[in-house]
Amino acid sequence: MLKDKIEKFLLSVQKPSRYIGGEVGSIVKNKDNTDVGFAFCFPDTYDIGMSHLGMKILYSLINSRENFRCERVFAPWTDFEQIMRDNNIPLYTLENLQPVNEFDFIGFTMQYELSYTNVLNMLDLAGIPLYAKDRGEQLAPLVVAGGPCVCNIEPMADFFDLVILGEGEEVNLEIMDLYKVYKDKGSTRTQFLIEAAQIQGVYVPSLYNIGYNDDGTIKFIMPANNAPATVKKRIIKDFDKVFYPDNFVVPFTEIVHDRATIEVLRGCIRGCRFCQAGFIYRPFREKTTETVYNEAKKICENTGYDELSLSSLSTSDHSEIDKMLSTLINYTESRKINLSLPSLRIDNFSEELLEKIQKVRRSGLTFAQESGTQRLRDVINKNITEEEIMNTCRIAFEGGYNTVKLYFMMGLPTETDEDIIGIAELAHHIVDLYYSVLNGRRGRPVQISISTATFVPKPFTPFEFEPQDTMEIIKHKQKLLVDSVNDRKIKVSWHDPKVSILEAVLAKGDRKIADVIYKAWLKGCKFDSWSECYSYEKWMEAFNECGISPEFYANRKREYDEILPWDHMDYYVTKDFLIRENITARAGFTTPNCRDNCSGCGIVNETGVKCFD
Repeated sequence: MLKDKIEKFLLSVQKPSRYIGGEVGSIVKNKDNTDVGFAFCFPDTYDIGMSHLGMKILYSLINSRENFRCERVFAPWTDFEQIMRDNNIPLYTLENLQPVNEFDFIGFTMQYELSYTNVLNMLDLAGIPLYAKDRGEQLAPLVVAGGPCVCNIEPMADFFDLVILGEGEEVNLEIMDLYKVYKDKGSTRTQFLIEAAQIQGVYVPSLYNIGYNDDGTIKFIMPANNAPATVKKRIIKDFDKVFYPDNFVVPFTEIVHDRATIEVLRGCIRGCRFCQAGFIYRPFREKTTETVYNEAKKICENTGYDELSLSSLSTSDHSEIDKMLSTLINYTESRKINLSLPSLRIDNFSEELLEKIQKVRRSGLTFAQESGTQRLRDVINKNITEEEIMNTCRIAFEGGYNTVKLYFMMGLPTETDEDIIGIAELAHHIVDLYYSVLNGRRGRPVQISISTATFVPKPFTPFEFEPQDTMEIIKHKQKLLVDSVNDRKIKVSWHDPKVSILEAVLAKGDRKIADVIYKAWLKGCKFDSWSECYSYEKWMEAFNECGISPEFYANRKREYDEILPWDHMDYYVTKDFLIRENITARAGFTTPNCRDNCSGCGIVNETGVKCFD
């Protein structure tokens, strides 16, 4: 039995509870009593995947159907993977310890580009051909992708049978219902895929032919077998009534975000020009305070968690933020539950909000300025001023805080050395502000943390046309920032630009990148988002052996009329709008947030529903 095989080796690996299942809240169904089985795969470790809210939602949703079965699968860490390979243990699910290749659907959530090699590794461990074209005409198993990265799935398109664009609460069940019909008829894989492509939000890569110009750019994207020319994403229009689980699987071991989570809104009103999530999750939709409270109460009572987190892109933009926090604080305080808030917007930070935050958070505060100068903040449409930054820090310091973490990006379009020096100058001004607030009184020393990430231009943003800075330029800017900080109260950290360059290639790549990913995996690349596993050298070898230049994808400016690899994906934000915003950015002008004024991104035309009345 597979169970006996697994248990034999558990004590010789890190965190054996990652691999055994049986947690409180897990849903175990008899496979013989269900019609369709879905193996939900997270291409990273259990600790990361079990923190992912989307997996919790779809796991409960699919299992809410009596005839459907959803089971969880995670990437084994390197120690257990070696044991699996040495002892012929196939990749398996946690609920029934069933081999993944026995399921009808093998679904991957694509959250981060640097998890792509893990997808191949998991398919290989499951004994499934990596390329979709090699899987023959038998109906199952079908390999599926969803999540934010599928807005440009082209670098991975050759490995997936179908791809789900947008929000999955409705479309996943529609696909599984259709599959049951075709399974009962004894249909072939191709017959099912041609019909599945007619469901809105479903992209079947094999039904699209891609042609290239001599310079390597795309010449055409041609659908076949009546597949739609553009694939429209799915959205949930009534977000206040969308399915939400009343229970979570509670792990035996500590995970990254080990707490109950409530999603309070989707979308974002801000329009920051670098932020992919802010565009692909449009339109902006909220849950009412009553809904948030009821869902939070059920989750906390059913799981026993003593921490509750509010999930969104910008929780402080909720129209009922004060009412919602007051309601939740009354509940959590009485039950000794810690309420955790995400990063806050500087421009709607107030003394009243601080008073509520102090009841739930007693550590430092985190703010994302993204840039050190007003000029560049206007370019990226951050829509905050230095006056607002300083006022927010003053409120925090007067409220007793002495630790502030500031997030910035490096390599933004039009960025100059003066903008980098501006990061250091802003941090110095905040240090001076702290001591002016103390006004000679004794107090704890202030600590300002500057964290910088290398800018990665992403699809479906106004900066999708922009090149990424080269390695040499980024290293120059990192050194300039360090040299510009002359106060030990300010600490500077940054991301490895070698990782960001690969991220840019995978984010903006086309189908030619698939062979590079495959070659890199053959060389041993996996867990590329983990510093101890990432090998820049092996990736560069893979690019060289495939005759592909990473600079062509990462460091090349795109013309507005170029056919981009993701142009046949429709996320309701029009390309004309993105071009208009790119031009506005380069002119140094801002665009108001969606609540103040509609900027005509295309959402209203496609959905027929106004984001705001």
